[in-house]
Amino acid sequence: MAQRMEIELTSKLDEERWTWRAAGAKLPKGVLNSSIISPSAKPGDIVRAEYERGIDGIDILSTDSVKLREEPDAASRIELAPRAIKGPEISVTYAPKGGGRKGPRRDDERGGKGPRREGSRPSGEGRPERGDKKPTGDRRGPSQGGGAPGGRPRREGRPELPVSMVYRNALLATLGPEQLPIAEQLIRGGIAQVRQAIAEQETAAKASGAAPVAKEAILTIADQLLPQTRLASWKDRAQPVFDAGAEAKLRDLRAVVTAARTVTMDDDARATLKVIREHLDSKVKAMESKWIERITNALDAGKLVDALGVVTTPPDLATRCPAELAVRLADEAGKQMNADLAPADWLALLTAVAASPVRRNVVPAGIPDDGSVRGAAMNAAGMIPSLAKLLGLRIPPPPPRKAAVRQAVLPE
Repeated sequence: MAQRMEIELTSKLDEERWTWRAAGAKLPKGVLNSSIISPSAKPGDIVRAEYERGIDGIDILSTDSVKLREEPDAASRIELAPRAIKGPEISVTYAPKGGGRKGPRRDDERGGKGPRREGSRPSGEGRPERGDKKPTGDRRGPSQGGGAPGGRPRREGRPELPVSMVYRNALLATLGPEQLPIAEQLIRGGIAQVRQAIAEQETAAKASGAAPVAKEAILTIADQLLPQTRLASWKDRAQPVFDAGAEAKLRDLRAVVTAARTVTMDDDARATLKVIREHLDSKVKAMESKWIERITNALDAGKLVDALGVVTTPPDLATRCPAELAVRLADEAGKQMNADLAPADWLALLTAVAASPVRRNVVPAGIPDDGSVRGAAMNAAGMIPSLAKLLGLRIPPPPPRKAAVRQAVLPE
């Protein structure tokens, strides 16, 4: 579908071609045939062009001169005389108190709800008189006054990182007219977006009877431009994280490092990635040290259930509990799970152990003589193998590895 825009003639290549660009901008730009412009045209002229945008670039179909705007005659203007303002421009009317209802509420106005239930508060008894006021004070709840629910101070979130387009715009400025629309599609959605644009243009070409699209040539250019567009997109994503430094969020650091695996790096990108990876490693190590400290402090304080709860929530999926600390957790849990422990405490400890990563190394010292405790122990015997020995259960062997079944190819 043809569209219109104003373009500027930049230079004359030869007798048949002129270069152009969008009026007042660097992009888009391209080459047009001199037969569709005025013979008296000169570089710098601005004309109105009718064009079509395709996957190969922008095709200029026709041009005409830009009509200059005529200044209106001052004598033909109609002036509006200002009117005098006699009163306020806005009037405010307040609604009456009580929703507009005056007088006591009668029983027949209850909408057929029937008489008031017994034991409910009467309309006039137990209420303070109209002149009596409730004691004044701080009427804000625990979640007001700048604090979070529960009286905790409200945490101020860090501002989101700005979106950068510096490297992508710099890449687009270096491309030719035939590469520019392909690079734009690659930036939007990669090769899949280019194929979708080709399919849409092929459908339009068939409907209008136009020439077929040069699909193979376009895909060849897309394959050549794909590494450059990926690198420019990654740099635009990594630059705000690099500028934030140690203040960057953990998820932003991890996302940039993960995305670098699919990008062909240059020297600048490798240097940026090295700094971002160092920030990520330092943040993860600091979180791991705090995590281990929390587990150790809980064990030292005799809070084994809390320590098992902390060890189930590591700061990173790749974080593992140190071997010495894991052995200490398993030994403490095995000693405390004895027959003399109260059934409720034993069940709470069983739940914490079954959810922890050290459950297979825990050897309980005994089981209380209680039906509900023994039933819970039987249900958890699959996760804590040592419970099966105490209960006299047979531990089934692990299932054998399934061998790959190969189908024989019979001769025809």
